[in-house]
Amino acid sequence: MQRICVILLLFIALMNGRHGSMAPPAPLKPFLLQSRALPLEDAPDSKTGLRLSGAWQLEGGHGAFGGISSLVAKDDRAFVALNDKGELFSFRIGAGETRAYIMPLPRIASEQARARWQWDSESMQHDPATGRFWVGFESIQRICRYSRDFVRIEGCVTPPEMRDWPVTGGIESMVRFGDGRFLAISELKASKAGGLEALLWLDDPINAGTPAPVRLSYRPPAGYKPTDAVWLGGDKMLVLNRRLTIAEGFTAKLVLVRLPALREGTVLSGEVMATLAPPGLADNFEALALGWDEGRPVLWVASDDNLLPIQRSLLLRYDLPASWLSDAPAP
Repeated sequence: MQRICVILLLFIALMNGRHGSMAPPAPLKPFLLQSRALPLEDAPDSKTGLRLSGAWQLEGGHGAFGGISSLVAKDDRAFVALNDKGELFSFRIGAGETRAYIMPLPRIASEQARARWQWDSESMQHDPATGRFWVGFESIQRICRYSRDFVRIEGCVTPPEMRDWPVTGGIESMVRFGDGRFLAISELKASKAGGLEALLWLDDPINAGTPAPVRLSYRPPAGYKPTDAVWLGGDKMLVLNRRLTIAEGFTAKLVLVRLPALREGTVLSGEVMATLAPPGLADNFEALALGWDEGRPVLWVASDDNLLPIQRSLLLRYDLPASWLSDAPAP
C-alpha cells in the first residue's frame, strides 16, 4: 500500500500541469552543490557498445535546485541545466562540494507577472559557434531563442501547428541538426500516422523567413513517452523515453533511431539500447546531453526529481561507441 501511495503521488506530480507556484523565479545566486558518486554494480545491462560508466546523485544547497528537464554538457564535467520553472543551473561535478549558480531565464517585459507554472521549460538546444540557446516551453507551446549566456531574449514563436498539443504533453524534446534544421517531438500529441506528432523546420523557427514546419511521427517503445533527444551526427539520434506504472514506478528506455530522409510524413522509430528500471538506477529521467569526458565521447542522462523528497536528481554517464558519432549531415 505504501508503494502504491508513492506512485500515485508521482502520477499527480507529473500530470498536474500547474505545478509550482505564483512565486517569481529565483534570482541569480551562487550555492554549493554536492555530487555524490553512486555504485554501479546494480546498474542495468545495456546493448553491446554502450556502457554505463558513472552515476552521481546531485544535492543542491538551494531550495529551487532540482526538476532538471534539459541539459547541455560543456568541457570538464561542467553543465547548464534547465528546470521546469524557467530557471537555469550552471554547475560542475567533482569531489565534494562545488560552486553552482541559479538564474532565471530572461522574460518578455509584458510577461514578468505570468504564473511560475506557465514557464514549463522542458527542452533546450545550444549552438557552440554562436553561443545561442533555444528553449521549448511545454505549457504555452512556445520556442524562444536566447543570446550567448542567456543575456537576453532574441525572439520567440508560438507555432500554430503546436497550439493543439497537450498542456502537459507538448514540446518535451527538441533537436537541432548541424545544417540548422530543428525537430520538435510532442510527448502526448498523437499523429495521424501513428505514434506521436513531430515537427521539422528547415531553419531556425524563430526566423521570420523560415517556412512552416512539416509533420513527422515518432513511435516510442510501447507504453513509453519521449522526454528528450540528441543528434549524434549523420543518420543517428538517441531518444530518451519514460514510463510510470504502479507496478514498477519509473522506468526509462534509451532508443537509437536511424534517421531516414526527413520529409513530410516520415515515421521515426528505433531500437532500445538501454533500459533503466528497478532495482537498478531508476527515476524520472528527462534530459540528455552529448559531450566529451576524459577524451572520450559520452552521453549524459539526468533525472527530474519534481522537487519531491521521494525522488532524486541523478546524473548518469554512458560511454558511447565511436561508430555512433559522425560528422556527416542529417538525411
